[in-house]
Amino acid sequence: RYLSHVSVVLTMDTMNPNVKRVEYAVRGPIVQRAVQIERELKMGIKKPFTEVIRANIGDCHAMGQKPITFFRQVLALCSYPDLLEDGKFPEDAKSRARRILQACGGGSLGAYSTSQGIEMIRQDIARYIERRDGGITCDPDNIYLSTGASDAIVTMLKLLVSGEGMSRTGVMISIPQYPLYSATLAELGAVQISYYLDEDNCWSLDISELRRALQEAKKHCSPRALCIINPGNPTGQVQSRQCIEGVIRFAAAEKLFLMADEVYQDNVYADGCKFHSFKKVLFEMGLEYSEKVELASFHSTSKCYMGECGFRGGYMEVVNLDPEVKVQLTKLVSVRLCPPVPGQALLDVVVNPPQPDEPSYDTFIKERTDTLATLAEKANMTQEILNQVPGIKCNPVQGAMYTFPRIHLPPKAILEAKEKEQTPDMFYCMKLLEETGICLVPGSGFGQRDGTYHFRMTILPPKEKLKIVLAKIKEFHQHFMAQYS
Repeated sequence: RYLSHVSVVLTMDTMNPNVKRVEYAVRGPIVQRAVQIERELKMGIKKPFTEVIRANIGDCHAMGQKPITFFRQVLALCSYPDLLEDGKFPEDAKSRARRILQACGGGSLGAYSTSQGIEMIRQDIARYIERRDGGITCDPDNIYLSTGASDAIVTMLKLLVSGEGMSRTGVMISIPQYPLYSATLAELGAVQISYYLDEDNCWSLDISELRRALQEAKKHCSPRALCIINPGNPTGQVQSRQCIEGVIRFAAAEKLFLMADEVYQDNVYADGCKFHSFKKVLFEMGLEYSEKVELASFHSTSKCYMGECGFRGGYMEVVNLDPEVKVQLTKLVSVRLCPPVPGQALLDVVVNPPQPDEPSYDTFIKERTDTLATLAEKANMTQEILNQVPGIKCNPVQGAMYTFPRIHLPPKAILEAKEKEQTPDMFYCMKLLEETGICLVPGSGFGQRDGTYHFRMTILPPKEKLKIVLAKIKEFHQHFMAQYS
């Protein structure tokens, strides 16, 4: 029995209008259709394919990437401490687990932690950051553990958004971008300031484009923050040190709060490319910048060689945050009690892996090296094969775990998409899904220059399956072009 509409409190008209503006393409309509198709296949409905291949999301383990043995051993021991008596587990895994459990309330992963995260784990993260950045000091009190990096990014944006009309906070985000940013800004009612990456120059970031976007935005909002994703998602570029210095100078000159999303920092594949953290570059630029520029940087257990998305482990480090604002930040995170403690435990092992004199070291190094080498090989293979297809142009995948190729779509296809009230690349991806079972995300979900069309595809499927996926995309694209030419 349906309630008469008069008595319903929450309707599309009365609900929060900002929520209606939220869009998250990575799990959007195309993925919902993929789930339906999977159900149809299970029911025995005949399709021109036998399985749905989800190349839409950076979900490493779901695509067959193997967990790191040492991480899972420590987590197993933490979850079920009776295993500490079991001879099958190496001593270094046991000592890590004991240390983590001693830092947990009642010696259990099931207890709440402090809202900022377990202090011992924050100390370990601070030491890890110091090693990564060549000795630049890191205060554990500036580390906030979070439910994946996403949670910390949303928290930081919440702190930044204020004002009305002309004084409403504007946040600069790259186009193409990871839709967490546009979705959060929509939910918070902030102003999205789009700056475009240069596709013809391997998706590089141009300071003159930042300047253009900022000047344009100042006419209708108050720009306060600049978000950078490095290595890039969905575009896979790795920023040069020179570029990062330029961004920091720009942020300093324009008084912008910097947010550096660095969750793919171990995923760098291309020769001549190297990951530089914003924090390291900032401090090496001298006191003029390192004491002035406000920075929040983010990392996670979900990507890199770990791929442990489901544990929702992540952290942010804040630099030069006003001490009174820091009190407000701590208050804000305390409302949600604490990040998942198993995710915190996992993060601790990621930043504190086996050392050369420990029994698990050789296996750990082999697994990590193999995982990253396989991803590098698949990055190269993806761009090579896609670039052989007339009408597809793919930049080198320098890092992260996606490719964002440009697709040429004939006018007839664009017209048919408009008739169906779909964006042309959504029309293309939906057709690809229905005909091949391959699930990709249309470029329109990430943002792109008008009149250009793309899709995002992960490089995560196992090598043999990835070859099949690429061959099917190639065949589909040629057929699509012939059909609509």
